[in-house]
Amino acid sequence: MYQVIARKYRPQSFAELVNQAHVRTTLENAIAQNRIAHGYILSGQRGTGKTTVARILARCLNCVQGPAITPCGKCSSCLETAGGNAPDVIEIDAASNRGINEMRELRENVRYRPARDRYKVFIIDEAHQITSEAFNALLKTLEEPPEWVVFVLCTTEAHKIPATISSRCQHFSFRSVDFEELVARVEWICGQEGIQADSEVLSVLAQVGDGSVRDSLSALDQAIACCGVQLKAPEVRALLGIFSLDALSRITQALAESNSARMLEIVDELVRDGHHLQHFCRELARYFRNLLVAKIAGRDTRAIAASRQERERFAEIAVSFSEEDLTRYLQLTLDLFRELQFSLQPRLHMEIGLIRLVEAGKLLPIEQALASLGQPGGASPLPVPKSAPPPLFGGETLASPSPAPAAFPPGADWKTKLHAAFLEMGMTYTADAIEHSQVIEAAGELHFTVPKEFSLSMKPEEIQKAVQRVGGGKRKIRIAFAEAGVADSKATEGPKQPPESDDEAARRALAHPEVQRFREAFPDAEVRTVRNLKE
Repeated sequence: MYQVIARKYRPQSFAELVNQAHVRTTLENAIAQNRIAHGYILSGQRGTGKTTVARILARCLNCVQGPAITPCGKCSSCLETAGGNAPDVIEIDAASNRGINEMRELRENVRYRPARDRYKVFIIDEAHQITSEAFNALLKTLEEPPEWVVFVLCTTEAHKIPATISSRCQHFSFRSVDFEELVARVEWICGQEGIQADSEVLSVLAQVGDGSVRDSLSALDQAIACCGVQLKAPEVRALLGIFSLDALSRITQALAESNSARMLEIVDELVRDGHHLQHFCRELARYFRNLLVAKIAGRDTRAIAASRQERERFAEIAVSFSEEDLTRYLQLTLDLFRELQFSLQPRLHMEIGLIRLVEAGKLLPIEQALASLGQPGGASPLPVPKSAPPPLFGGETLASPSPAPAAFPPGADWKTKLHAAFLEMGMTYTADAIEHSQVIEAAGELHFTVPKEFSLSMKPEEIQKAVQRVGGGKRKIRIAFAEAGVADSKATEGPKQPPESDDEAARRALAHPEVQRFREAFPDAEVRTVRNLKE
């Protein structure tokens, strides 16, 4: 009968362990010095060797030549323990034997000496699922067991083990396997099995494992069943649902070009090809994380689980983005991933999420926006779209020029400027309304007194566009409607000045040019209190 690779190449001695040197050294010294504890807790992520180490420990303790650091592997105890049917090595699945009755039965079993071997070893897998009552029933036995009993509790969630249990055991935390060691292990097994796999295939299999040897070997078994003895990267990626770096880099190419239409095309291709959108979003978040790490730590960092060629590619792509942009993209992608978990319309959320990435790339840092306030000539403090970075993947980068503000003679008032702007925009009715209106600028705001007959033509959003067109930045628009005679008479009056404050310091502060510019930049802000710092 066929035996899966993960079981076939399961380590049978401490020397075969991968990336768990701290566990190996401690247990070997304990066996050599005959300082064997009665209880151990082995914790760590899945597939890192917890149950394997428990079995190796049982073999070392019960080998006919032991206790020995290296079991012989030939005696009945070694062979039966490796096969999982030794009479004195009892493996318990706590996921299905978690109640108080099972623990009471175990406690009764502890009282009897081993049937054949030196120690009676109880291996309790998924120990965190044992109930509180069951742990309490086991507590006294675990604290003072007979001399022939050793407990080994394996768990992926050590924080769920009660402190009263943890304090009575020696605790070993298993580490996730490094990417390079995982690649080397998979490569060695491929050589043993006669499988041809290049470095890209090995990298894909190691990435699937994400630090778990068993997960990588299960993926290898699946790839062999699909592709035969010669593994090719595109086929393995398609089988395991892993997106290539080229596929993910289309997102950053669209971001570099600020191309929202390209984002919609990518989503359409994903849906047509039957890809799971949430899975793609998870891979995209990992992609942005790797770009951010490459941007910060460089291409030689070990924090990126990828081959050297892929790390160099990450570093090349990350050059065209700032740390702030990549951090923003990563956070937005994580938010999108959470939304997709509960979305009834995943395609809609995916499209909105990717377009949101494009819009986020157009934002300016607050420092740059504020710095524009100090530019001569009253430069607009509004964010101007950033010029697209140089193309990352070949091709040309198109720049869409923004219309320059119209030129007016010196001293032209707002009424003249806006009237000309609306005529240029083809909005003759609004231009006529401006001509018959009173326009006053006060404290960074524009006040319009308009005859009622033009009420349908005066829309704040259209006026705001005209103000920006003539280089006035973003201002607060206030519109009041009056009878025609009243509006026309007010139009002939001079600009109304805001009432002076009784507090001289407040009046001087509000009249300061820099304060005026800030109020123009943030029209919705209110100055509630002015305090003299010299007092």
